[in-house]
Amino acid sequence: MPVAIITGASKGLGRALAEALAARGWDLVLDARTGRALEAAAVSMASYGTRVEVRAGDVTDAGHRAELVAAARRLGGCDLLVNNASALGAEPLVRLEALPPDGLRRALEVNVVAPLALVQEALPLLRGARAGAVVTVSSDAAVEAYGTWGGYGASKAALDRLAAVLGVEEPELRVWAVDPGDMATDLYAAAVPDDDGPRPDPAAVAPAFLRLLDERPASGRYGAAALLEARR
Repeated sequence: MPVAIITGASKGLGRALAEALAARGWDLVLDARTGRALEAAAVSMASYGTRVEVRAGDVTDAGHRAELVAAARRLGGCDLLVNNASALGAEPLVRLEALPPDGLRRALEVNVVAPLALVQEALPLLRGARAGAVVTVSSDAAVEAYGTWGGYGASKAALDRLAAVLGVEEPELRVWAVDPGDMATDLYAAAVPDDDGPRPDPAAVAPAFLRLLDERPASGRYGAAALLEARR
């Protein structure tokens, strides 16, 4: 069975992607900071008959990243790495004049440094896979200038650039940066707590990521909305 590592997998988009892959028979290594929520997610995934390894921890910790890759190795390798864990830098979001430097550093560590470090750790397994792929979860804030989204957007823009270069340097892999669009997630609620407008459930966005796995287009940046529209 193929094996995926998914960070930030206890809820939101990470959990929705894990559920979708488990339903297809993938074995999973799941990461999140909250152990209780992660264990609950693992129980749900295991109901599909898939093997699930969970590791609670912080993706900025080198030892934790090594544990994730070691768990994937025990399951047989790593066919897919999904860098989904994210930090906002401030909750709720604030204008750049009020953005704490430590908050920006945290966003860069979680959203840029840790994903690259995890890719580096997993590269030998990804290169050895029949169809290795890396997915980095991006944001429209990486390409559009929205007030209060400056720190988070800057981190996602940097992640987009790393993904683009990785796709050039590793032509045998597929490296996709995916903008999932607005979703009803705890991350968005923390970012803009006063915005209670309706938003898609992450489970409705997961099929966009599955389409990438099914069709394996060229490495690059993709929007979930376009992927979902094309699939209809």
